[in-house]
Amino acid sequence: MSEIVLEAERRTAVGKAAKRVRAEGKIPGVYYAHGEETIPLQVPKTSLDSLIYTSETHVIELRLKDGTKKAILRDVQFDPVTDKPVHFDLLGLHEQEEITLEVPIKLTGGTPKGVRDGGILQHILHKLKVACLPKNIPDHIEINVESLEINKSVHVRDIAIPNVRILENEASAIVAVIPPTVVKEETQ
Repeated sequence: MSEIVLEAERRTAVGKAAKRVRAEGKIPGVYYAHGEETIPLQVPKTSLDSLIYTSETHVIELRLKDGTKKAILRDVQFDPVTDKPVHFDLLGLHEQEEITLEVPIKLTGGTPKGVRDGGILQHILHKLKVACLPKNIPDHIEINVESLEINKSVHVRDIAIPNVRILENEASAIVAVIPPTVVKEETQ
């Protein structure tokens, strides 16, 4: 699992005063962990981009003036008009405490056999909710779709990751190849 260093500073402007933080080109956020104090933060927008716009799960080494903490990005709120991040939440990690998070799914193997035969690939679930210890967090979950045929699918029950519990419904389809729809024209 890859680790990203995030330099942050404690934020004193909380509530509506956080608008000043955004005006300075920084994004307000919060760090919280079980049994620890909540820390209001602010980081430059550019340092947050590598966490937001990725298809990987990263452990964050949060560096503050008074020490470092391990965390994961739990949530990001975006402005509905500009689609720019306006707030983020970091969840602190403890070595022996299991956490729940969503891990992205990556399809591998190129074009599935069913698509080469005329079918259509449907990627239904893009993330899986899992529970594990921080040391077992997968970057992503790979599913090889190369041999997937028309009318075949990969379900949650078909996925096994060591030391990780998948919390999704095991009957849910992740990816499928469906036959093309044929529209019949009426003859007159």
